[in-house]
Amino acid sequence: MTTVSRSGAMSMPTQFWRVRRWIERFTLTAGVALLLVYLLARIDAATMYRAGLSSFAAMKASPSISKDDVGQSPTLGIDFTLWSGKRVGAYTEALGAKLGTPLAVLSIPKLRLDVPVFEGTGELTLNRGAGRIVGTARPGEEGNMGIAAHRDGFFRGLKDIKAGDRIELATLRKNLVYTVDNISVVKPSDVSVLRARPQPSLTLVTCYPFYFVGEAPQRYIVQASLADSKQATASQLSSEVPKLEKEKTQ
Repeated sequence: MTTVSRSGAMSMPTQFWRVRRWIERFTLTAGVALLLVYLLARIDAATMYRAGLSSFAAMKASPSISKDDVGQSPTLGIDFTLWSGKRVGAYTEALGAKLGTPLAVLSIPKLRLDVPVFEGTGELTLNRGAGRIVGTARPGEEGNMGIAAHRDGFFRGLKDIKAGDRIELATLRKNLVYTVDNISVVKPSDVSVLRARPQPSLTLVTCYPFYFVGEAPQRYIVQASLADSKQATASQLSSEVPKLEKEKTQ
């Protein structure tokens, strides 16, 4: 029942319920809009994922591929299950930019991860995939290839990787298989992890801790050696991995 004061104005209880209904409607509308944006991003990502895989597979099978061809077609997509909302939005915005064909496709079967690897580590590049760290080896070259990606996006699953896990790197020329032999946490300024190792290697880099709010203070490093190269010794693994497991539980 609406009550009116002697001056003709609505009473405070009536105004309160009106404001409350307006807030409820606004919240519901905003929620539906955000849900639609999320669903569109998921659909778009799935479409890009299939198109990217087909494109890369077709280029790899073509006998006329040259190094100049790398850099001219769409990227792959990825499952958003472990991603932050901010990273999903950045990825969706980046889909419209021309980044070219991936240098390679990085796969970690245990994590069900397939991610395109582009040249460089600019923000736009890392919103759409992983990036080769400039100055490190290129795919298939001798040395240590550094690959970076966001901890709240493509590389979120690295939190579950273990020594001995398999990492695959598919290039237009060949498929390379690596075995994880070292996991560590370092300061952002420590670039020694990117130096050449005794055997051809792959180094994955992302921010750490994985669920840290704000700019993460450390870097999570996963190093792997080419499968037919000399692997890390048992003593190396036993000294590094338990130490890292302890850090994760803190």
